[in-house]
Amino acid sequence: MNNLGIVPMGLTGQQLVSDSICIQGFDPNLGIITPINPMMAGISLVPPHPVTAELPVIKEIIHCKSCTLFPQNPNLPPPSTRERPPGCKTVFVGGLPENATEEIIKEVFDQCGEIIAIRKSKKNFCHIRFSEEFMVDKALYLSGYRMRIGSSTDKKDSGRIHVDFAQARDDLYEWECKQRLLAREERHRRKIQEDRLRPPSPPPIMHYSEHEAGLLADKLKDDNKFSEATAVLFTWIDRGEVNRRSANHFYSMIQSANSHVRRLMNEKAQHEEEMELAKEHFKNSLLAILTQFEQITAVFTAATRQKAWDHFSKAQRKNIDIWRKQCEELRNAHSEEIMGIRREEEMEMSDEDLEENPCKKMRMEDTVLSAQTCALREENDSLRWQLDAYRNEVELLKKEQGNMYRTEEDHTQEQQLHFLQQTMQNMQQQLLRLQEELKGKELELEQARDEQRYLEGEVLSLREKLLNAMESVDLTNHNSEGHEKGVNGTAALYHHREKSNDAVIWGPLRSEKEALLLGIISTFLHVHPFGANIEYLWSYIQRLDTKISASELERLMVRLPNMFKQEFSGVGATLEKRWKFCGFEALKSV
Repeated sequence: MNNLGIVPMGLTGQQLVSDSICIQGFDPNLGIITPINPMMAGISLVPPHPVTAELPVIKEIIHCKSCTLFPQNPNLPPPSTRERPPGCKTVFVGGLPENATEEIIKEVFDQCGEIIAIRKSKKNFCHIRFSEEFMVDKALYLSGYRMRIGSSTDKKDSGRIHVDFAQARDDLYEWECKQRLLAREERHRRKIQEDRLRPPSPPPIMHYSEHEAGLLADKLKDDNKFSEATAVLFTWIDRGEVNRRSANHFYSMIQSANSHVRRLMNEKAQHEEEMELAKEHFKNSLLAILTQFEQITAVFTAATRQKAWDHFSKAQRKNIDIWRKQCEELRNAHSEEIMGIRREEEMEMSDEDLEENPCKKMRMEDTVLSAQTCALREENDSLRWQLDAYRNEVELLKKEQGNMYRTEEDHTQEQQLHFLQQTMQNMQQQLLRLQEELKGKELELEQARDEQRYLEGEVLSLREKLLNAMESVDLTNHNSEGHEKGVNGTAALYHHREKSNDAVIWGPLRSEKEALLLGIISTFLHVHPFGANIEYLWSYIQRLDTKISASELERLMVRLPNMFKQEFSGVGATLEKRWKFCGFEALKSV
């Protein structure tokens, strides 16, 4: 069996050599293989330490279904490789035979591990990407082997393969993603560790307000919440929340805090009393223990007398002697402790005796007088502070009353101002409405003037036609007939005009504005030989004259059929009406 874990086979399918020869150090009787198979999953072919001369790496012939791999001369230096890129899963395989196919390459390198992709080139090399990094080390083990396809001796069927690391963007991207994942996990672990070791933050203290001050005053009266309330009060005073307006609230809270002094002194006296009782109980217990020690010592003393001592054996005497010494040591230590307690009591008693001396009594009287004087001074100061507080309250009440009168006047002024603003808004809305109506009336007036001008032009044209008709009639022969025709023509024309008030009107130009529009329209439509719809034409002319409308343009072009004509283009939903310029066509026809 070779280093790749494959038994060398001949062409007939028989083993070329026995397993005991292929694997050095193999004992068939023990059934244990000493070397490690380099193709096993998870085991790198590149050893962490250089191979010693005692265990050289021996490469052997590898037989596959389609090809055979022959190792290089062991005396030659090992093939060189480039520096391994981070996260490398792709190898470069060069020196392949010209007739090597992708199936043959996969058959050879599939022994190294799962292959994800093979990119083969036409120049006898390829790139192979594996699923894991350790598979690249197994593939590098095949570097230097000579590949021969089948049993052919043709040059195109053989070649010395060279396997090396390849730098692929996919490998680098996966490696960077993995590194970022590890970095995120490390940051998360550190953050959890820091959060665990960080001391808890103090509770937030609310800002001062009258409502919060009332709640804090209630807390100050409660013995259980006194500590928390004093911390809040200290923070408010330290922040500078005390001013002339809030001085009374703070004074009352400070007074509430001061009221707890008596309670604390009572608690202290109660604890001192409990401590004295505990001391007395402790002393009595020690005396009882000492008494029992004395009794045990008396028992040992009686046992050591001659009439009882002679009846004990040596071992019993020895144990009794040891027990007696231990008991005496404990008794002496216990008695010393009791003597120390008695000395402390005597010192306390001596201090009390000294206090009973006359000098001490005078000092005590002086201290009592000084204490009373201090108490009177504090009471005087407190009364002065209360007086100042009452004065501040009176001033604040006066200011609040003045502000109330002012606020009432301001409120009435604000109401009047609001009413005036609403009136102004209504007047502005009415003014805008009147302006819109005025614009509508102006447009109607302009349309009426245009109709009037048109009617005047029609009347003039009818008069000219009538005069021309009368001049053309023969005065001598057809006087009466011409007169009747003229009258009938005039009546017919007037009747036609009455019927066509809402229809299309034909006639010449009536103003200079229409002449300018005619020139602009003619130029625009001449530039657009395929015509343009009325909305496109109107959007262009509106840049020059914003008051012009699309209906006016259409009426003007309808009145001049020799210059403009209307055509329809498209079918169905795409049907569109276009205007075209035909002035030059009329000239050609003339």
